[in-house]
Amino acid sequence: MATLKYSRQREAIKEFLNSRDDHPTADTVYENIQQIYPNISLGTVYRNLSLLVSIGEIIKITTAQGPDRFDARTTPHNHFICRDCHSVIDIEMEENGDLEELAAKRFAGIIEGHTTNFYGLCGNCTKKVQK
Repeated sequence: MATLKYSRQREAIKEFLNSRDDHPTADTVYENIQQIYPNISLGTVYRNLSLLVSIGEIIKITTAQGPDRFDARTTPHNHFICRDCHSVIDIEMEENGDLEELAAKRFAGIIEGHTTNFYGLCGNCTKKVQK
């Protein structure tokens, strides 16, 4: 693989994502990076996000509703996606290989990892419904 040329804008995107735990959308990334680089285009942000996903430096979280979200935390972890406000929240759980072992029993290939998304109402939306 060819060496990736350094880009200040790409580094700024990575730093922005590393500073957040709310899994921002590309539009949110763009709005914030534009404050540092006023001439950056939305297309440049999308291309850099796509590149960072493809080289494994960030994760793209595709939700059933709403835009994709991005996460700088690339270590295995699970997410909760709220069906009302569409927030994406990390769920801290003890990791174990049981799920991968169960899947491997029914799969002829090699399983190297997995992601799990949970869906429902987040705490804030649950409070709104209960009022």
